[in-house]
Amino acid sequence: MIRVMPGSSIRDWITCTEEPLPVADALTWSVLPSCGAVVSFVGTVRDHAEGRDDVVAVDYEAYEEQVEPRLATVAAAARTRWPDIGRLVLVHRVGRLAVGDASVLVVASTPHRAEAFEAARFCIDTIKQAVPVWKRETWADGVGWGLGARQIIGADDFDHDPAVKHQPDDARTTPAGAGPGTAG
Repeated sequence: MIRVMPGSSIRDWITCTEEPLPVADALTWSVLPSCGAVVSFVGTVRDHAEGRDDVVAVDYEAYEEQVEPRLATVAAAARTRWPDIGRLVLVHRVGRLAVGDASVLVVASTPHRAEAFEAARFCIDTIKQAVPVWKRETWADGVGWGLGARQIIGADDFDHDPAVKHQPDDARTTPAGAGPGTAG
């Protein structure tokens, strides 16, 4: 994983990793003197999914060549919408994760709280719609791709209205046999 050190002039921390997500480091790095708000979202593996009780693990797979470029496009779209964003962290984990493990991290720092909340919400909603990451769930009775696959949106569609109700978590997963162009 790329480590971004405090004091760095880099404004966006974007990566896809098999390592545990650096939540505390990301929060510390996001604090700037010009920003009075830091909002974080940490997505974690839960113990159930639609129609599946007793989920014990999720394997995240990615079209790795596209994950970081798409995360960068999400960051650019957020910065266009909220030009005062100080720092932005967009990190997704891949590999086998147990219940409770962090799978995705979004941190946004801005001068004021409203913009930080809006930017973080925009980023996580757009990541779930536009970044090619899929999940395969392991539960008490079996293993299978998450339910509710949908098309991955393109960069031109990133400028969606964050006030529009987002789709549930399970809507970004891919069932077995789904081809390229669907997100998990």
